[in-house]
Amino acid sequence: MSSRKLVLYISMSLDGFIATKDDDLSWLSVVEKEGEDYGYAVFTETVDTYIVGRVTYDIVLKLTGGIFPQAEKYRCYVITRQERAAENGVTFYNGDLEELIRKLKSEKGKNIYCDGGGQIVKLLMENNLIDEYIISVIPILLGDGKRLFLGGTDRIALKAMPSKDFATGLVQLRYVKA
Repeated sequence: MSSRKLVLYISMSLDGFIATKDDDLSWLSVVEKEGEDYGYAVFTETVDTYIVGRVTYDIVLKLTGGIFPQAEKYRCYVITRQERAAENGVTFYNGDLEELIRKLKSEKGKNIYCDGGGQIVKLLMENNLIDEYIISVIPILLGDGKRLFLGGTDRIALKAMPSKDFATGLVQLRYVKA
């Protein structure tokens, strides 16, 4: 069995939202700082596979003018309910998510990067498939929007790893399965 892990690496507001109701992500800019990537470059060196939900995929395409930059670096899976042919280095997957993750974890390679959204995170949590949670908390209260954790899952015991705080107010939390 491979030692690949599924890592949720994502940002959220202090009140737990990953986007506004209308999918606005501009609030993430409150922590933009020249030369600071919050460990992203180091993290991405540890992964070779990327999983994201279709809604998040569509948002990225909209923000980047139709380019999906992750497909240039990783083997990409977009989780969707519709049958769809692969395009531009992206595989659209509408099968059993647990089966896909178990298959990927059994293969040789680096870790698997999950970037949301909330529905995908919930599905992964329902089957206790996330091995590590790296959550960057942005110092802003949105008041409403799309939640990272949707609830309705069983309890999952986690072990806290050292967190990091940055001058911009961002706090990066890290947890692994207990």
